[in-house]
Parts: sequence; structure tokens; C-alpha cells
Amino acid sequence: MSKRWLLYCVLLLWVVVSNLAKRVVRAEPQVPCYFIFGDSLVDNGNNNAMASLARANYLPYGIDFAGGPTGRFCNGKTTTDIIAQLLGFDDYIPPYANARDEDLLRGVNFASAAAGIRDETGQQLGGRITMNGQINNYQAAVNRVVNLLGDENTAADHLSRCIYSVGMGSNDYLNNYFMPLFYSSSRQYTPQQFADVLIQQYSQQLRTLYNYGARKVAVIGVGQIGCSPNELAQNSPNGQTCVERINSANRMFNDRLISLVDDFNNNLQGAKFIYVNAYGIFDDILRSPSSYGFTVTNKGCCGTGRNNGQITCLPLQTPCPNRNEYIFWDAFHPTEAANVIIGRRSYSAASPSDAYPMDISRLAQA
Repeated sequence: MSKRWLLYCVLLLWVVVSNLAKRVVRAEPQVPCYFIFGDSLVDNGNNNAMASLARANYLPYGIDFAGGPTGRFCNGKTTTDIIAQLLGFDDYIPPYANARDEDLLRGVNFASAAAGIRDETGQQLGGRITMNGQINNYQAAVNRVVNLLGDENTAADHLSRCIYSVGMGSNDYLNNYFMPLFYSSSRQYTPQQFADVLIQQYSQQLRTLYNYGARKVAVIGVGQIGCSPNELAQNSPNGQTCVERINSANRMFNDRLISLVDDFNNNLQGAKFIYVNAYGIFDDILRSPSSYGFTVTNKGCCGTGRNNGQITCLPLQTPCPNRNEYIFWDAFHPTEAANVIIGRRSYSAASPSDAYPMDISRLAQA
């Protein structure tokens, strides 16, 4: 009898522990959904079926990712993967290209490699979904959400509690303004004028997101493109000094982005826009790489040519073995190790300058 009683107690304890474990695993995220807009820094498969040079659905991309190559331009996780985890989602936000109806209720990723604020940006690389195209896809998704939830008011309430992250503008410089052989924009505009033109169009695009339910929006600034292995290989005399004329143009855009956040928060009812200072976070890493465990700051872990910065990783190319010591994975994109730092500081600011007027963790609670 005592043995049976002991067995019964063990089984009961096992049931209780199992149920507790399930509850821990299935804890609700801090927000009901997370929508992602952007370019190759956060694309996770939307370009895979396109006729495009901007694709990463082959090894060595994804070499350190549990699912292998997915279309992420990284050895592992992107910044938005990190942010999704920190927000409490128990799985990654899926790409819109193969999203099901139920996915739309928890958020999808609309990002597309080579995409820009301007429609012509990145066209030399072939297929891509521009920011305008991503907004069109979002509008279609919202219509599906309305149908799923039954009416517009319920859908609006749902969407108003979601986090949106939007990171655009990098390709408008990298694959437009600073590519004079393909694009005329640098002959049409000074850097100041180009920043104004970009912000004007970006403002309209972000306002459309607001009109379709977005309220909690994290706008990610452009990083230091002039410090990427590609630009160092092409324009740095020693392959180490960042290209200031490019970084200067990036700062002009970011300064206007901060003003845009203020304008939206002051003039759009219920708007909670924040600016994430990716440029500053990256600058911090570059100034003190050893404190983050990095030993190589100016060279891609995989690639070809000077600084491994000529092109992206070749199919089945063998990358560096010490990937956690590299800031850059390829000619343009950070390693997972760098993305973890950027994602964590975007979510929870390590410095007052990391996010304005608040970080993503506070935005989720706002």
C-alpha cells in the first residue's frame, strides 16, 4: 500500500510539474503581435522565391541558426529575432511570404532585402519589396485581420497594442545615392537635400501605417554604412578608417528621423513613436570592440576580395570559425553576436542615447 501511495505521489508531482512547465513555455508575450518592416538586416525569407541577387537562402547563411538557411542575411539571428524573444514570443515572427491567417494575429515580417524608401532603390539587384510594397502587403494583412476578428473596431484595438519596428533607409544610400554609376540621385541632390527627400517620403509611408492601426512604432535609424567591409574595401585608404562622407550623410538622415518621431508624437492622436539609435549603438561597439568580445572589426567573416567586402557570401563558402569575434558576417551585415547586442540595447537601453524618448521594453508597456 505504501509503495502504491508513493507511486501515486510521484505521478501527481509529475503532472503538476508538467503543467507548470507548459505554463512557463506558453507565457503570454508582452504585446499581442509584432510587425516588422525593413531590408536585408531583418529579412527572414521574403525574397527566397524572387528573381533577385538579394537572397540568402543557402549556406553558409544560417550556419548557426537552428533552422539552417532561411533567407536571413546572417550566420544566425537578426536583431528582430532577438527583440521578438525579449518581447516574450515563443517562436520567431514568420515572413509574410508564407504567413497563414493565424500568423497575422501575432505579427509577420514584411522586410525585403535591397528594399528602400524610394521605389527605384536596389533595382540593380532585381526583385525586392520596396517600402511602398511592404505597406501594400500590410494593408492587405490588416483587411485579413479585420475578417478574422469580425469588425474594424476589434481589429483596431488589437493592432493598437502591437509593436511595429521599421528600419529603412540603408539601401537608399548603399544601393542608390552612393552608387552613381547606376543612379542619378547624387547628381540631383546634395546629401542634405537627399535626406530631406527621403524623410518626406518616409513620413508619408509611416503615416499610412498609423492610418492602418499602427500606434507603437519603433523607427530604427540607419547604421554606419561607411564602416561596412564593402565601403572600407572600396573607399577607405587603409581598409580600416570609416568613410566619413557616407557616415555624415547617414547622420543627416537620422537627425531628421528624430524630429519626425517628435512630430508624430505631438500631432497624431495616440501615436507612440520611438527612435532607436542603431548608429550610436554600433559606434559604441566599434569604439570598444574588445569589451564585447570582438577582435575583427573591419572584415567580413565570409566574402571575397579586400576586407572580404567585395560581395556577400558565396554558396557553400567556408566562413571564419571564430564568428563570435567578428562584428561583420559578410560585406554588409552584422554577425549574430553583433545583432544580439544591438537587439538587446534596442529593447532595453544600456545608455540614454540608445533610444528616444523610450526603449522598446517601455514602449511595450505604454
